[in-house]
Amino acid sequence: MSKIHKILRVDASGRKTGSVSRKLATQTVDRFASKGSVQVTLRELTESLPFVDEDWIGANFTPADQRSETHKRKLAFSDSLVEELKAVETLVIGTPIYNFNIPAALKAWIDMTARVGLTFKYTETGPVGLLENKRAIILVASGGTPMGSEIDFATPYLRHALKFIGITDVTFIAADGLGSGAEEKISAALTAIENLE
Repeated sequence: MSKIHKILRVDASGRKTGSVSRKLATQTVDRFASKGSVQVTLRELTESLPFVDEDWIGANFTPADQRSETHKRKLAFSDSLVEELKAVETLVIGTPIYNFNIPAALKAWIDMTARVGLTFKYTETGPVGLLENKRAIILVASGGTPMGSEIDFATPYLRHALKFIGITDVTFIAADGLGSGAEEKISAALTAIENLE
């Protein structure tokens, strides 16, 4: 019996119809499905994702064995996001670039999943990520921000945030600068996805 490839797909685009990043994420998941059995968990970030607030911070920084039921309830959703991430081999993130950076909802997801003791730990030599042996594929769409340019604050941040929690095998595929030549750029991104191993 062949092994099932577990994938977490995270969609960050505020646009559900006509979203390029969602299209690329779909093609990426389909690419893996064409190679074998997959189990896909979809995390839609535009629906009721909380932001960090004072109560959450208080609960998170209370030692686990000292947390009240109120603390545990406050962290329950974040805990579920962490378990979702820990359970898979491959993370597929579809994201646009808004105002030179990632959408607020994706930043909120990172805030909810970068948890000391769960996805990283502090050591004498600095923080160490705990989510090793995972792969991330990031599908990026932008209207006027070229990936890797001096005005791209999205992809360096994502690479650093993923490395912080232990995910260092990261592939970026972009359909960027869609303000001109959109069809050709989307086609090139789809070709890159088809070449994924």
